[in-house]
Amino acid sequence: MSASLHVPENADIAERVLMPGDPLRAKYIAENYLDDARLINDIRAMYGYTGYYEGTEITVQASGMGIPSMGIYSYELFEDHDVKYAIRIGTAGSIKSDAKLSQIVFATSASTTSNYQSEFQIDGHLAPVADISLLTAAIAVAQKDGLDFMSGNVLTEESFYSSKSSHERYKHWKRLGISAIEMETAALYINAAYHGVKALSMLTITDNIETGEKLSVSERETGLDKMIKLALSTISSM
Repeated sequence: MSASLHVPENADIAERVLMPGDPLRAKYIAENYLDDARLINDIRAMYGYTGYYEGTEITVQASGMGIPSMGIYSYELFEDHDVKYAIRIGTAGSIKSDAKLSQIVFATSASTTSNYQSEFQIDGHLAPVADISLLTAAIAVAQKDGLDFMSGNVLTEESFYSSKSSHERYKHWKRLGISAIEMETAALYINAAYHGVKALSMLTITDNIETGEKLSVSERETGLDKMIKLALSTISSM
């Protein structure tokens, strides 16, 4: 068992969990999409809520930013609670010139600059991948709703800033087919694999690193509702 320093052991956690990075986004989802939402975690203001979406009980727990934070929150959720499905909802920058702002990316797998998986004492390198049943369900919902999406391998970075230019930093990753850059998915997929949890990461493109296009601050705050609804519909169908 974990020490449960960040998610209370007695917290009312549902079998289905959404994990936005931002605690205020968790609060927004609870207040605008869940029925009978109740606060179940406010340790360090990393809010978690449990409520109902179209009759299905769902927990929304913030993960924080980066592999260490996602590693902590997803591990405690999976280790100490009966979580069966988890979907990360977040943002990403694309290194594909034809990627569109606000396009949704389904992370089929997550390459990473982190050595996080070394903590699991394996002789080699794990390929962190999405659960196929969640991925298939998400694609079906996206197609039904006419959403613009793509799927592919994403890069989970360990650092936000670098002394290298974006071109130098990502040119080799681009050649290897990486579709987007973010900071949490690999940790989620590794922890999910270790605990037998079905997981998926879906991301909204907020920046195109190749073209320099980016969403405004207000667009980032209000432009994720399509992905939120998609994630809720997907996880409630399982």
